[in-house]
Amino acid sequence: YFQISLQCAVNGVPCRGKVLTVDNMNPNVKRVEYAVRGPIVQRAVQIEKELREGVKKPFTEVIKANIGDAHAMGQKPITFLRQVLALCSYPELLEDNKFPEDAKKRAQRILGACGGHSIGAYSASQGIECVRQDVARYIEKRDGGIPSNPDNIYLSTGASDAIVTMLKLLVCGEGRDRTGVMISIPQYPLYSAALADLGAVQISYYLDEEKCWSLDVAELRRALNAARQHCNPRVLCIINPGNPTGQVQSRQCIEDVIRFAKEEHLFLMADEVYQDNVYAEGCKFHSFKKVLFEMGPEYSSTVEMASFHSTSKCYMGECGFRGGYMEVINMDPEVKTQLTKLVSVRLCPPVPGQALLDLVVNPPQPDEPSYITFMKERTAVLSALAEKARLTEQTFNAVPGITCNPVQGAMYTFPRITLPEKAIDKAKEEGKVPDMYYCMRLLEEEGICLVPGSGFGQREGTFHFRMTILPPTEKLKVVLQKIRDFHVRFTQEFS
Repeated sequence: YFQISLQCAVNGVPCRGKVLTVDNMNPNVKRVEYAVRGPIVQRAVQIEKELREGVKKPFTEVIKANIGDAHAMGQKPITFLRQVLALCSYPELLEDNKFPEDAKKRAQRILGACGGHSIGAYSASQGIECVRQDVARYIEKRDGGIPSNPDNIYLSTGASDAIVTMLKLLVCGEGRDRTGVMISIPQYPLYSAALADLGAVQISYYLDEEKCWSLDVAELRRALNAARQHCNPRVLCIINPGNPTGQVQSRQCIEDVIRFAKEEHLFLMADEVYQDNVYAEGCKFHSFKKVLFEMGPEYSSTVEMASFHSTSKCYMGECGFRGGYMEVINMDPEVKTQLTKLVSVRLCPPVPGQALLDLVVNPPQPDEPSYITFMKERTAVLSALAEKARLTEQTFNAVPGITCNPVQGAMYTFPRITLPEKAIDKAKEEGKVPDMYYCMRLLEEEGICLVPGSGFGQREGTFHFRMTILPPTEKLKVVLQKIRDFHVRFTQEFS
């Protein structure tokens, strides 16, 4: 006791608790939830450790189908992308004749734009200028010649960073004047997490599961009118192709959304990171910008919008490089100055990610030596995903108690599961949300890690899970079979 009291009163200063505790930390941070890396994933990591230590389980490996991480699931990197990045990282390889000439040219151009000819140098805060020029050219080509200005392009640390930055600019006011942000339910939990962190108001609009997760303007209007009672709705976020729901919006739907945004004076945020991932017959990706400009100056000169893209998805799957961009349209010039100031505080996005993005927006051309291999690899990845999208939908729909909409695009399926009443009661008894209980049991019994639908939002009384379609086809078949067997067993246990 004497020792303790001595320690507690060092130099006569009384002992106090921690400066930072859970009770006095930023309350918004405590409200943040991110299901894609939530409790199920933490348990999966624990189980992997147990397996390594020789603990006996009914399975030999954990299959993480919880996150859209292509390379972790076994997808091979695209040769050309990695060749140029290798050359940029270690320029002495430029003397090596194993590398094709077009890869060397790209590397030299990128290095020429870097301070001290090194990707280890900071870049301009908005991103390397020649990369932004290439991004603008890519957007122009994608949108059939509609002009894009490199000054409106901001490179970012993956699309997530740009989305959070944009939301930060948009959030203001107190009480009933606090900014409200409309997000789809189900949604990618980056949005709800960012809104919680920024103390903004989440306005949920529901996608229509019966109509293949389509978006209906009447539902947008319902959500908006209800929200006006308690906040100031200023932003509408759209994910197309959809995550977690995999729908691809029709051109008509995009026009309706743009009209709605104009009528209701909303800032549009178009998350288009899955723009190359479209599989279903009759579906096509339409960028919001292209549709906006084709609707004529009444819309194209007034509707304020930011659109986002990334190197993490599509055929590249280069998640770890954290490359991305946003394009801002019709932004007030004074706000743009503030945006540039805000991004400069973080100095710059990772330069290797910027270099990678440059190759994505400016891939090998038909007259270049790398073109044939590049196209072969790109096509193989996208065709395999299309095949896996069909396989997943067909397999799930053959299981009693699971219904699955077509995976039109992106890289996930979000099937609906029917859970027996007794299972719902059992989950509540254990203090868990029913689909969380289901997914936790699946992990413990089959070694498959999925994200429960409750982590994305869903209509009251419905249950889902999100599963990525990224595992190699043979492994995916095993995953689907295991989920099927588990679902039948689980249903019997509680029937």
